[in-house]
Amino acid sequence: MKQFVIEENEAGQRFDKYLAKLLKEAPKSFFYKMLRKKNITLNGKKAAGNEKLSKGDEVRLFISDDTFAKFAGERAVLKAVCKLDILYEDEDILLINKPAGMLSQPSYSGEASLVEYVIGYLMEKGEVTEESLRTFRPSVCNRLDRNTSGIVAAGKSLSGLQELSALFHDRAIHKDYLCLVQGVIKNENYIKGYLHKDEKCNKVIVYDSKKEDALPIETYYTPWGDNFRSTLLKVRLITGRTHQIRAHLAGIGHPLAGDGKYGKEAFNKSLRQKYSLRHQLLHAYRLEFPEQLHGKLQRLSGRSFIAEVPEQFFYIIQKEQLEENYHENLERDMGICKNDHHCGAGGDDRK
Repeated sequence: MKQFVIEENEAGQRFDKYLAKLLKEAPKSFFYKMLRKKNITLNGKKAAGNEKLSKGDEVRLFISDDTFAKFAGERAVLKAVCKLDILYEDEDILLINKPAGMLSQPSYSGEASLVEYVIGYLMEKGEVTEESLRTFRPSVCNRLDRNTSGIVAAGKSLSGLQELSALFHDRAIHKDYLCLVQGVIKNENYIKGYLHKDEKCNKVIVYDSKKEDALPIETYYTPWGDNFRSTLLKVRLITGRTHQIRAHLAGIGHPLAGDGKYGKEAFNKSLRQKYSLRHQLLHAYRLEFPEQLHGKLQRLSGRSFIAEVPEQFFYIIQKEQLEENYHENLERDMGICKNDHHCGAGGDDRK
């Protein structure tokens, strides 16, 4: 006999949905049969499967250990651990400054991603266990390309994950990026287009007019200064499609520095030789939450969070004579001290 007590992260869902997670390899007919025969009970009573679970409910499975192991499909928890740059944490969410080179989500390669590192971090703190991971796994709510750095939001609790995901889905959270692009941009602009993804080569094409299977994209950018060769650019995503910033800016003749997929080889080669740069300079530096949030995220109403640009990015900003532009715009845009890249003030949150 197996016995489970419903925790907060499992409450609020239908009993049959919970069983489908617990016995993920079992056909639905199996646990409905077990419910009819009272081999699976809820609070000691026969259940139909459509009951809504509450915290503290008791689930009993009168099945053998071998049967449970077979249908639970238990997989070893990847205990991936690394030091995370955490910008904000409460009992429901995490905001993490992801480094370039790290995957945001699991892939077929089996390489550890930020999701596994979050789970490892929470396991070390004792906030999740292998037992609790059977029915709820903390996860990230927004994804950055492997070689894009910056803020990734993760849900620690079921309600935190659901509410955060809804805000991203509804585009209620403003996402601002900093990037270095080839060429000179003097004026802010709001550009639209249509993006088609080629799954075979994991590359996208941007069109000016609507094409079959192409999704609409909207990008807003503001120049923060140039050195007559390149421009430090602030980008706000209105839509959030795969490779949107990289492909959209390349499509208007301003590819990102270091971007091997959409950039210009001569420009990238000069940066490799000068700075050993081997990835695009794109950093998700700011998340801004909407006003008057409710529920688990109420405490985040109107708050914004900043992740400093990575060390190599800042070094290139300095060497490319864009440091003054960088500080002046941060001071105006977010209240960061003009002469100290690590200084902050005002209503923004940072390490």
